[in-house]
Amino acid sequence: MTRQAVKDALKETLDKVLDTAVGRAGGAPGVVAMVTDRDGNIYEGAAGVRDLGKKTPMTTDTVFALFSTTKAITGTALMKLVEEGKVSLDDPVKKYVPEIAEIPVLEGFDKDGQPKLREAKTDVTINMLMLHTAGFGYEFFSHEDRKYREAKGVPSILTSTFDSVKSVLLFEPGERWNYGVNIDWVGKVVEAVSGKRLGEVMAERIFAPLGMSDIGFTLSPSMMERRATIHSRSQDGQLTPKPELILPQSPEMDMGGHGLYASIGEYTKFIRMILNDGAGVLKPETVAQMSQNGLGELKSGGWISSDPTLANDGEFYPGVQKSWSYTFQVNDEPTPTGRPAGQLMWSGLANLFYWIDRKNGIGGYWATQIFPFQDVGSYLGFLEFESAVYSTLKRFGQITT
Repeated sequence: MTRQAVKDALKETLDKVLDTAVGRAGGAPGVVAMVTDRDGNIYEGAAGVRDLGKKTPMTTDTVFALFSTTKAITGTALMKLVEEGKVSLDDPVKKYVPEIAEIPVLEGFDKDGQPKLREAKTDVTINMLMLHTAGFGYEFFSHEDRKYREAKGVPSILTSTFDSVKSVLLFEPGERWNYGVNIDWVGKVVEAVSGKRLGEVMAERIFAPLGMSDIGFTLSPSMMERRATIHSRSQDGQLTPKPELILPQSPEMDMGGHGLYASIGEYTKFIRMILNDGAGVLKPETVAQMSQNGLGELKSGGWISSDPTLANDGEFYPGVQKSWSYTFQVNDEPTPTGRPAGQLMWSGLANLFYWIDRKNGIGGYWATQIFPFQDVGSYLGFLEFESAVYSTLKRFGQITT
């Protein structure tokens, strides 16, 4: 079967998935989605609009706030330093960023709503940060973190400041998995070791080798012109454009956990690097290490919302056992969409989702700009998109289950 025949079949099928995602009742305002194999993109599509108010059409070069899909790129920057022997995953973080030693453990709140705190007994290591076992949370996924921030005046992470990640440990470091601001701290480690801003390190060590130019923590004038507007979905399902929702330009801190903007074709270059065992950036053994469960007997799971304007409660593929690597979620079992066990994925707060299937040499990215997270319109579209990719490729004999 020729490569072009596969691309034609994907286009016919996936264009319909995108059109359905924006056309149905309660659908997404607009979406860009792409699929890549080890050689290049085999599908690129766009549907809907960048902004419901302006009706500007969504195009494949539209620029998105990547939110937590930033994390894997920051993890890659850290793993480059591990390869070079400049850091060890077992190192205590305070060796590079002393401020982390000042973060206390939260033991609850007193009757006046003030936090009860104690010193951590265990040093936070880089490994814990990479695996989300250090104890940190997110203000929109933790009632306790949110309450602590309010009591202590800790700013929102969306302010892109160092103070915004100096929250509290929700448990003793290493005890369990909990999704939080860990990778922002990883970014500070990268900066401390390299003596440069995180964005500079990414540009030199990752973006340049991969030919990624339409990406950064600060939007260029061209990127700003092509930026998709974030929309907010109210409880009654109505979508409202929020053009004022933009991360600080230029940020005080390059937020390794969520701060990048990019067009989606740039991210598929990163996905392709992982599919090709790190070609141009990392050693094959490093990518293999990054792709394995690092949690041991611990598991990653779902999340609860402490801010319904930013996130819904949810979990990816409920009933499928999941773990964590550096820094992706790993599905320990096959997903209902057709992805085999042991592959990689993650997401971003404004309903962006990607997966990397190293077994079959296939990856995909689904991008929208909607709050709250796991939006019914966008997330359903992503599941249909991934399922359609696998069913189409299976029909053409391109997939090993």
